Amino acid sequence: MAPKHAASFKPLDNETKRRRKMLTIQQKVKLLDMIKDGKKIVEVARHYGLNESTVRSIRKDEKNIRAAAAVSFNKEAKRVATSRNKFIMITESALAIWISDSRKNNVTLNSLVIREKARQLYQRFTADDPQPGPSCATFKDFTASKGWFEKFQKRYQLKSVVLHREAASADQSAAEDYVNSFQNILEEGNYLPEQVFNMDETGLFWKRMPSRTFIFKDEAKVHGFKAYKDRVTVVMCGNAEGFLLKPALIYKAKNPRALKNKNKNLLPVHWMHNANGRITKQLTSDWFHKCFIPQVKLYLVEKGLEFNVLLLMDNAEGHAQELTYDGVRIEFLPPNTTSLIQPIDQGVIRTFKALYTRNALQHLVEAMDLEENFLLKDCWRQYTIATCLKNIHVVLKDIKMETVNASWKKLWPEIVHDNTGFTPEDISNSAVVKAVRLARMLGGEGFADMTRNDVDKLLETHLDPLTDEDLVEMAKSASEEEDEQPEAAEDQEEEAGLTLERLSQVTRAIKEVQDMIDEWDPQMMRALRFQNALDGAMEPYKDLLTLMKKQHQQLPVSMLFSCAPRHPLPRPSPSAQVVPLEEQ
Repeated sequence: MAPKHAASFKPLDNETKRRRKMLTIQQKVKLLDMIKDGKKIVEVARHYGLNESTVRSIRKDEKNIRAAAAVSFNKEAKRVATSRNKFIMITESALAIWISDSRKNNVTLNSLVIREKARQLYQRFTADDPQPGPSCATFKDFTASKGWFEKFQKRYQLKSVVLHREAASADQSAAEDYVNSFQNILEEGNYLPEQVFNMDETGLFWKRMPSRTFIFKDEAKVHGFKAYKDRVTVVMCGNAEGFLLKPALIYKAKNPRALKNKNKNLLPVHWMHNANGRITKQLTSDWFHKCFIPQVKLYLVEKGLEFNVLLLMDNAEGHAQELTYDGVRIEFLPPNTTSLIQPIDQGVIRTFKALYTRNALQHLVEAMDLEENFLLKDCWRQYTIATCLKNIHVVLKDIKMETVNASWKKLWPEIVHDNTGFTPEDISNSAVVKAVRLARMLGGEGFADMTRNDVDKLLETHLDPLTDEDLVEMAKSASEEEDEQPEAAEDQEEEAGLTLERLSQVTRAIKEVQDMIDEWDPQMMRALRFQNALDGAMEPYKDLLTLMKKQHQQLPVSMLFSCAPRHPLPRPSPSAQVVPLEEQ
């Protein structure tokens, strides 16, 4: 009888076992965006290291995933909880925003206050639709219990929130101590003013007029979405020398209709999106790596300086703490010192908003001068997010380096130049005065008798704590603003915008304008300056027109190649010599 052999035993090795890969909700949204952009399933699967069947399953669940992403504050979550009451999910999202806003405004919080706020928000969300839906019919009334609160803290990573504390005020002592510490940091790193940057973000109600104007009052009466409550976040960053980086802008929609067919990489701002239009740790990381690092590298190369950078940030809730990059040191300012020593907060933000308000009114006055049948309401209705970006572009040109440099006076007074007439206070006050004058030119209720106090109140509303109505608006999905059609490829976008026919039409129109000025203007030198300026401005479009004409002429040849016969070509004999196409 053959001897019995012991059964072979292969120990389980965790390293050889294939680990199941789980994507976060944010990664799933990016995966879905790739498919929406026209990527093939196999390409997306290879990019994420997944099976094609897994990618198809994610695509099948796209509606639930995007809904969860729209209301979720924790983008690192990996599962979509479809059994939870959707109103509780939205309530928690709005509550997390409120906690973050309260902390930034130094409002006292404790567990009782937060739970009561949660109940109030839940009642607001369910007021119009008290039934959560068939899938949630078994849920009892939301009571915001202690158990729920503990789970809420874990879900939204709020363990570090100081819930029991006195209302914090600006910490003068901590600010003075940090000014001394800052000098040691400068000496230790041997930093120059060009190498020291400060970043801060601010909310901007981009389509709001002073509250006494008839436009504001009429919008307040409208049910549903109110344009004056539409808020974006602007991320600003500048150095001690006075150089301002291209700002980032966070909007609630990825593809607003006003920016259809616009290349998001070629806007006056670094475009980012979030369902709430607010800064998050992930967006901070995106800004740091995709906006801050490239711009600063280019700036320092042009200055002939070493890439040795100090970046100052406050410790706001949405700022990522783990940012790292070779050559960059990041310092977080002490709590409750922003209003005292943070440079961008020392007048630059207010100046930005004052200039933005002035330019918005200037836009209306110019439209009034051009249009015979001008209606202020209609013109303001056509003020879109695209117009907002153009306004921001002009504002950045109006903010001088001297103004940004002056904002470092409290933190680094030694490097501040003589900025008489260009301080943030000077520029802001001048913009407010101009805004009042423009408003009175427009006329109408609230415009004809506008005062500086009206404009000042408008600038201060950007700093007001969020109301329940604001939270309800911000917690809603951004799907209403999204362009539902998939984004076209870059060449398709160009075809939909600047076609050969349209470029030719623009060129002819400019030529006609030049001819009219040449004929009608009695001052030849003035007419020549105007014509030369137009020629210079049209140069990139003329180059593009020339390129497109060449491509159009080559089109029939390429079409011949693309229309090759479908039947198989005869094979060459073994002795035949194969000649490369480019040698024929």
